[in-house]
Amino acid sequence: MARRSTKTAPPDDFEERILDIDVVDEMQGSFLEYAYSVIYSRALPDARDGMKPVHRRIVYQMNEMGLRPERGFVKCARVVGEVMGKLHPHGDASIYDALVRMAQPFSMRLPLVDGHGNFGSLGNDDPPAAMRYTECRMADATSLMTESIDEDTVDFAPNYDGQEQEPAVLPAAYPNLLVNGASGIAVGMATNMPPHNLGEVIAAARHLIRHPGADLETLMRYVPGPDLPTGGRIVGLSGIKDAYENGRGTFKIRATATVETVTARRKGIVVTELPFTVGPEKVIAKIKDLVSAKKLQGIADVKDLTDRAHGLRLVIEVKNGFVPEAVLEQLYKLTPMEESFGINNVALVDGQPLTLGLKELLEVYLDHRFEVVRRRSEFRRGKKRDRLHLVDGLLIALLDIDEVIRLIRSSDNSAQARERLMERFSLSETQTVYILDTPLRRLTKFDRIELESERDRLNGEIDELTGILESDAELRKLVSAELAAVAKKFGTDRRTVLLESAGAPVAAASLEVADDPCRVLLSSTGLLARTATAELPAADDGKRAKHDVIVSAVPATQRGDVGAVTSTGRLLRLSVIDLPQLPDTHAAPNLSGGAPLAEFLTLEKDETVVCLTTLDESSPGLAIGTLQGVVKRVVPDYPPNKDELEVIALKEGDRIVGATELRTGEEDLVFITSDAQLLRFQASQVRPQGRAAGGMAGIKLSAGAEVISFTAVDPAADAVVFTVAGSTGTLDASAGTSAKLTPFDQYPRKGRATGGVRCQRFLKGEDVLVLAWAGAAPARAAQRGGAPAQLPETDPRRDGSGTPLPGPVSVLAGPAS
Repeated sequence: MARRSTKTAPPDDFEERILDIDVVDEMQGSFLEYAYSVIYSRALPDARDGMKPVHRRIVYQMNEMGLRPERGFVKCARVVGEVMGKLHPHGDASIYDALVRMAQPFSMRLPLVDGHGNFGSLGNDDPPAAMRYTECRMADATSLMTESIDEDTVDFAPNYDGQEQEPAVLPAAYPNLLVNGASGIAVGMATNMPPHNLGEVIAAARHLIRHPGADLETLMRYVPGPDLPTGGRIVGLSGIKDAYENGRGTFKIRATATVETVTARRKGIVVTELPFTVGPEKVIAKIKDLVSAKKLQGIADVKDLTDRAHGLRLVIEVKNGFVPEAVLEQLYKLTPMEESFGINNVALVDGQPLTLGLKELLEVYLDHRFEVVRRRSEFRRGKKRDRLHLVDGLLIALLDIDEVIRLIRSSDNSAQARERLMERFSLSETQTVYILDTPLRRLTKFDRIELESERDRLNGEIDELTGILESDAELRKLVSAELAAVAKKFGTDRRTVLLESAGAPVAAASLEVADDPCRVLLSSTGLLARTATAELPAADDGKRAKHDVIVSAVPATQRGDVGAVTSTGRLLRLSVIDLPQLPDTHAAPNLSGGAPLAEFLTLEKDETVVCLTTLDESSPGLAIGTLQGVVKRVVPDYPPNKDELEVIALKEGDRIVGATELRTGEEDLVFITSDAQLLRFQASQVRPQGRAAGGMAGIKLSAGAEVISFTAVDPAADAVVFTVAGSTGTLDASAGTSAKLTPFDQYPRKGRATGGVRCQRFLKGEDVLVLAWAGAAPARAAQRGGAPAQLPETDPRRDGSGTPLPGPVSVLAGPAS
């Protein structure tokens, strides 16, 4: 179906005019207009109040809406709607984004909006909620930005449709541009200004008020560098000085991190402050990417433990065997934990974009503040003069109130009364109208006294304001005092640490822990730890500490392995680097800082670790003694690819009572039984066997007796035998009643597989040994929880009876070696 033409013919007097325009000129002119609009109306802040138009409109409209800090919150959507409808002819998204940033304490050094709800997170990992859910009001410091705005302190201009008025700049009672910084991208230019400390900036401004010719070096004594909301560390100050001098410079921001022991087995890097605008999710994602690409080594796990109560806490666990400080240097180098910040101090001055240094920024602000205070003083003086004029007129009328009343009553109308009063008392029209409007109750004697007092007060205030307006020194003094009051009320401590340099980095070669000699220790309470060196402090100064009884100690290297021999005949491999390291002190070792066995080994029910051993195949091997009196020397054969080995084939019901690694093969092996028999024989009498063998007869047991202790003793060493007696049925060794400490040389050697000799005579009520040990002196005893226990005096009698125990004893051992 054909469409009917809707074209209208031109009128008869229509004259066609076609203008030829050079497209280059048109594009150039249009682009310049667009660029100027973006620069002036959207992207760059004003150097006076530090705000872009959208921020200024938000603050002004919130002030107009009465959203004071002491008032309740309102929906952000309401504020955005008011700003968009009256002042800002752009989309609601841009207005809300600006409002959100003004409420973020990690974006603004002194937030301008008090937000209620989800206003986003550091790095925008968690975006803010929609404006229909969040609420806001003015922050405490925001009232300083609009203070005295209704006293003709700043110029107003029509809004986009001419129906409203908006301020061209805010009064700004503090240097907002330096305090909160700014960032924006215009056409052909951009700005990027870091936040600063309010107290430091005001101190520099006050110094500049007193000394207008102050140089940059002097001002930098007050403002040494930026103070970022998220803290962190600024590394290198030369770029900051360049920026303060000519408006451009670069500096590096580092995260604040410390090396801590995050678990019993591992150290970690704890990050409590990140660079400005960097969030934890960004750091975590980058670390995971680098680890997956094998570009970053030594990271075991990353956990974000940030919460509202404790703030930012990012825990980066470091694998055992790597130096945390070296890993931290790699994190600084490869991840956003170190970022560069490029300062570009571009702001509008008299509508023109200029690049400003620190002194110029302060001078522009102070000039603005001087103008604000001057205009405010003129406004207040005018108001007070107007009031004084009315008070003077009323006082004149009160002096002859009867005549005033007569004239008013005799007049035909109010206009005639006004004219007659003006003529009779030489009053102005304003004064006369005020007199006629004054109620009769204000004509008392007391009101006259009040009026005279008000007149004197107004005269004094007018003189004070006149002094400010006529004296530049008084004006500067007032501005300085007001700035000091702001700093006192809203100033906070510096958050960002300034460092001349990062210090010497940890060398790449030291990323991994060196394979230095150390010792691995096992305490009586089942705690494992390693020392920093191969030597142990010699030590018995008489001072005992909890967990200081070491039941096994073997030499090792930091990156090596040791074996743990269990009561079921298993040997389990342990990585030394996984064990916590004891602090390097000169005191006797105690394992209070150790970690439980259960963190490293999986043991069966009722299975215990009886000793530690090296995995050195050149050693004389392990000596093992069992509950049923079996002895075995194990040929040292430990395949490196196996984490679990069998070291003895046990008979049913048997278990390992004691085991020790022989040092020379010339030691004496010692069995002590529950019926107080001790057998001592040379280790050379025991033929070494393979790991799968079941051993040979070690001691001949009496009926009902069992082995309670098996050790190896160097016959040349000063050694002792410690025994604790109790009664049958007592399962707890700490329930022993008497104990005896005897020199080891009192017990003669006997042949293997014999019954040995008596080592303690039982007292009345005693019929069994509940605890025994033989080894190098001095002996040490501990209670069940690891607390030190007291030993009896030495008794030289081989088969003498014991002495009553002064306290409970659960474990015996000698010095760690």
